[in-house]
Amino acid sequence: MPRKSFGPIALALIAALLAGCSGADTGGFADSGNGSGGKHVARFVQQPWSDLVVETKIATQVLDRLGYQTSAQEVSVPLAGQALSTGQADAYLGNWWPSQEPVFGKLLGDKKVEVAGTLLTGTEYAPAVPGYVTDKLRVRSLADLDKHADAFGREILGIEPGTPGNKLISDAIAKNAYGLGDWKVVQSSTEAMLTEVTRRAAKQQPVVFLGWSPHWMVPEFKLNFLDDPKRVWPGAGEIRVLTRQSLATDDPNLYRFLSQIRVEADTASQWISSVDKEKKPAETVAQDWIRAHPDVLRTWLNGVTSADGKPAADVVIGKG
Repeated sequence: MPRKSFGPIALALIAALLAGCSGADTGGFADSGNGSGGKHVARFVQQPWSDLVVETKIATQVLDRLGYQTSAQEVSVPLAGQALSTGQADAYLGNWWPSQEPVFGKLLGDKKVEVAGTLLTGTEYAPAVPGYVTDKLRVRSLADLDKHADAFGREILGIEPGTPGNKLISDAIAKNAYGLGDWKVVQSSTEAMLTEVTRRAAKQQPVVFLGWSPHWMVPEFKLNFLDDPKRVWPGAGEIRVLTRQSLATDDPNLYRFLSQIRVEADTASQWISSVDKEKKPAETVAQDWIRAHPDVLRTWLNGVTSADGKPAADVVIGKG
């Protein structure tokens, strides 16, 4: 919502609502005046997905060294779209495409949000089952699920409420696609979903859930993404960087940095494993990666400067 339409009390209530929906402080939305952003300010939005959190930590740590005032707010995907479109946030590094089209399609079409670049290619995102389920029940497609409805408890495990993936499954169920009309989506969180999948996998119990790659779940569960012959599921081919409208004009230096961020799928998987399995803080994972990958970082910083005009790579990495 445009902040100029609300008084201080209303703004406080909106912030409380955002925090209630996301479990995170949203004070960073008020960093820069009239919602148009500011020079040397970088406000990110994110979800609690480990690779996205690490990517955002890397970006904010780099920008902090360059003299930017940074913040990162955890919100649902729809609220991320709202924050970008109203100028309350500057960037989002987690646009899974095309699966997030229900949220961002119109915003992009209306030019309220812009695509700065493609961060990662070659993703997979779809309902999936562990390998032992395929072996035992011969489940390889969404069309195979309802034949074993009782074994699955007529449940598909989802992730955070508001996530487009949950809605896509719910819409398919509402249309009785593949005979799933009496099934339901169990929404929780990524962590809770994976905990439940791990519990059932230890007992070789049937389970179908929202899966994606890159992620450690793929090798851990020998995951099979289910075929979708009726094309009720858009999948995901890439992860993109989105910015608010006119960021490229307001701060071309920040926009250039964001547009040049590239991540390999194996790298993202390692970050997820470090945070989820090894329980390392995302901030530490980000710091370690920055120190260990100066050559990659130089490509991200090509042509970028610090707030006082120095070559960004010299400031962040050094001249050696």
